[in-house]
Amino acid sequence: MFESPVERLAKTHPDMEIWWDSSPLVYEQWKRKMLDGAAPSRKAALEEQLSRLYLQEDPAKSVFRGCTTNPSLSWQAVQADPEFWNAWLDETIQANPQASVKELVWTTYKEVVKRGAAMYLPLFEATRGRFGWLSGQLDPRLFTETEEMTRDAVELSQLSPNVMIKVPASMQGIEVVKILTSRGISTNTTVCFTLPQIMASANAAMEGMKIAERNKVDLSKWRAVITMMIGRLTEQEALDIQAKRKNISLSWQDKHWFGIAVFRRAYRLLTEGGYASKMLACSMRHGPVVAGKMRFWDVQKLAGGDIVYTCPPYVLEPLFEFGGDLIFEPEIEKETPKETLDKLMNIPYCIQAYDPNGLALEQFNDHPATVSTVEAFSKGFTGLEAYIKERMAKRH
Repeated sequence: MFESPVERLAKTHPDMEIWWDSSPLVYEQWKRKMLDGAAPSRKAALEEQLSRLYLQEDPAKSVFRGCTTNPSLSWQAVQADPEFWNAWLDETIQANPQASVKELVWTTYKEVVKRGAAMYLPLFEATRGRFGWLSGQLDPRLFTETEEMTRDAVELSQLSPNVMIKVPASMQGIEVVKILTSRGISTNTTVCFTLPQIMASANAAMEGMKIAERNKVDLSKWRAVITMMIGRLTEQEALDIQAKRKNISLSWQDKHWFGIAVFRRAYRLLTEGGYASKMLACSMRHGPVVAGKMRFWDVQKLAGGDIVYTCPPYVLEPLFEFGGDLIFEPEIEKETPKETLDKLMNIPYCIQAYDPNGLALEQFNDHPATVSTVEAFSKGFTGLEAYIKERMAKRH
């Protein structure tokens, strides 16, 4: 058996987890696309490797240990199978003639989450709740609405025992993490970029656990992960503007060391502090070219930790393309180059992300990465809305 780069990465720590970052409903379609584009000499080995990532006939033996989704990815899942979803939605509209567009959007989104969760449920059951979670994200347009987020989170969690709720690291979202934890509902903090947000989420989960324990709530199958969106932090225009004002020239490598440094520090603080939440790396970008060969620092420099990587197609495709040349060894405990960190710590945007006290809770909602990511995620629901309006119009 020839191991894939994903399998070699997972071996750098016994508790590391690799998750699929997209709806499970589109995995087979992506797999076929990969095989169709592969050279004939690679096709057999690649098919074997991709099949091991997610074994549909026996998910418990899959390399993937879980799955993350968001509204945009769920909308893509609907678009990927229009014949099925057109028929399903037409039946749903007919059965609920008084339902509004908003209600139908939510019903359709829940169906996508429920079907995806069912695909990972055998893994969840085989590991007694340790693995096999699917993250269902709250409507990002409600990221300031505590009560509505809590209500929707409870509804999503009732779809399947392995649904974990993606809660935004907004000021209000941090409170929702505490509320959900107190009720034994697992959470995945998302729209999260900075150490202050990470620590606020970790502390909220710990507070929620104390409340749950006082109320004798069962936490035996509860989990919490905190997603740091590395690329969405380092690619913000605000970083370039502030660096220019300080007459600091940032290379591609500097920016990626910035994201890696924040993640590493968060991992160290959560580990040393005995927090229940686990760090999850997301939004990773391949590069740079070193000695004429492509590298994947956002993945490689975090190897060796008790963390989760969530891998969408845009991460897996380069990993399988040049991953044979990549070396994965424990690097997450290493220090960031001092000269790079010294440069970064002269930029306010970097200080806010790297210093545990760099942002107040009240500043979470206005962070540039929060604003742009909420806008991007919201488009997933607006796309679904437009599709449902079209189906309703056709029926009338």
